[in-house]
Amino acid sequence: MQNNVLILDFGSQYTQLIARRVRELNIYCEIHPFNKIPENVETFKAVILSGSPFSVRNEDAPHPDLSKIRGKVPLLAVCYGAQYLAHFHGGKVEPSETREYGRANLSIIKDKERLFEAITENSQVWMSHSDTIKELPENGVRLASTQDVLNAAYRIEGEETFAIQFHPEVYHSTDGKQLLENFLVKIAKVKQEWTPGAFVDNTVAELKEKIGDDKVVLGLSGGVDSTVAAVLLHKAIGKNLYCIFVNNGLLRKNEFDSVLDQYKDMGLNVKGVDSSARFLDALAGKSDPEEKRKTIGRVFIEVFDDEAHLLDDVKFLAQGTIYPDVIESISVNGPSATIKSHHNVGGLPDFMKLKVVEPLRMLFKDEVRRVGAEMGIDPELLGRHPFPGPGLAIRILGDITPEKVRVLQEVDHIFIQGLKDWMLYDKVWQAGAILLPINSVGVMGDERTYEKVVALRAVESTDGMTADWVNLPYDFLQKISNTIINRVKGVNRVVYDISSKPPATIEWE
Repeated sequence: MQNNVLILDFGSQYTQLIARRVRELNIYCEIHPFNKIPENVETFKAVILSGSPFSVRNEDAPHPDLSKIRGKVPLLAVCYGAQYLAHFHGGKVEPSETREYGRANLSIIKDKERLFEAITENSQVWMSHSDTIKELPENGVRLASTQDVLNAAYRIEGEETFAIQFHPEVYHSTDGKQLLENFLVKIAKVKQEWTPGAFVDNTVAELKEKIGDDKVVLGLSGGVDSTVAAVLLHKAIGKNLYCIFVNNGLLRKNEFDSVLDQYKDMGLNVKGVDSSARFLDALAGKSDPEEKRKTIGRVFIEVFDDEAHLLDDVKFLAQGTIYPDVIESISVNGPSATIKSHHNVGGLPDFMKLKVVEPLRMLFKDEVRRVGAEMGIDPELLGRHPFPGPGLAIRILGDITPEKVRVLQEVDHIFIQGLKDWMLYDKVWQAGAILLPINSVGVMGDERTYEKVVALRAVESTDGMTADWVNLPYDFLQKISNTIINRVKGVNRVVYDISSKPPATIEWE
């Protein structure tokens, strides 16, 4: 199943969407930067070139060597990719007279073309480019046009190379999935074998071969990723997996005990370690978000190392790293600008002489859930909202104190329990409360108060790469606000965050 489809990333915001659409067709694919083409590229069954924020006419435009791909592996070039093939191979790309962005309709489709099988004229597509292809490259054959774009799609005579100026991966291209299926299944003859069951079978076999009889230690968080990783490893190596669940003092209210209870019936070897005081002491006086993240990461590794030393002859450290973590940690121009440190990416300190195993590193979040369901993991556990690795530390803006943690735990508990009671929890991808570093004037019982403000946050998303705020019912927000202010001493004002990602992030820090 490896080396099925290669996606070369030119920096487009939509590249991950291409991967998601391909995987929805039960086809395995990988994203690689355009300047790091795998040496064995000819072993891939198909290659897709992504869009890009660059113009092919710029001197610093991405310029990959496609000599091992063109004419040898079926190729689909999307947007920038289509313009790249034209510009550097005998065609002409010029600035559009008007910026071509948004919905358009295919006004002409060439008859009996495999790429457009089962796609009819007037099909809606999504454009996102400021250049346009004025003349096709050598041996180019026009396949489709829109009212404003003459060369909306073309192919190269004599080779399995196709190019489109629109984005089939976005929701607004109504037949985009059909086009991708036409290219991958009917043209490139890729088999649709990428299923949760196949992933479990292949991964368990690979883990058995890689680990053998060695011992593995895994840091459980109670979240979906680490739980699915644990069950996969347990299938492969059984009792040689040692799970450690660390209480960093920044978990949700009662979460340490409730998560340990959830794991009791899963056959896993789990040890709970309460290191709350150690983490809170290390965080004292630190208010910078990145410093807080790094402090928590450092102390976690110290605690984890202490626990690992209590076990004899452990050789591997398992992590629940997933594909978005990996992608966000690289870019087409080398290491990406750090938006925030990923707790699972970046390796281990030298003093931990352990090899890393990451069974989920090529899966998106929704794929992790499907794999978990395939292995029979409790739906309630699989449906848990994502929770940040640093916990409530990055939902307390400013420095951390035990009192602030207590306040936020109470607020968060009321909010999350309210979502469950109102049957809203499963309609939300992630939710939480943020303790703001400001005080607000209020009135309680005819007395003036000057207490904390909390912000509630609830978003809907597929994998956290983009997210929209959830339009929660006013009656619900009113009830939760009143409950928080009446029950949580120290809070006198509640606000609701209606920012989407981008431009905001899901977390505030």
